[in-house]
Amino acid sequence: MGKQMTEMLKGTLEGIVLALLAEQPAYGYEITTRIRDHGFTDIAEGTIYALLVRIEQKKLVDVEKVPSEKGPPRKVYSLNAQGRQELGEFWKTWDFLRTHIERLNNTNEEN
Repeated sequence: MGKQMTEMLKGTLEGIVLALLAEQPAYGYEITTRIRDHGFTDIAEGTIYALLVRIEQKKLVDVEKVPSEKGPPRKVYSLNAQGRQELGEFWKTWDFLRTHIERLNNTNEEN
């Protein structure tokens, strides 16, 4: 992945994770797998775990420890009301940026 893609992804990764958790609760490795299934193949597991710590500290998710067949209990993250509100703001911001960037791109294509 190029540097520009990496930098842009950093700014949107929290919203991506919140969107995945809005679909269904998940634990860290499962979230990483789902992100990769959506085409973000170069995302490191460590990046996701660090982000999960941040969104937990921001109280955007509820966390439940669920027994695991292999090792210690897993932390399962589910989006709470505050997380849904944050996700709504993310989508509003995304729509604004997408619309204005597409306008810039269309203007440049016309010239």
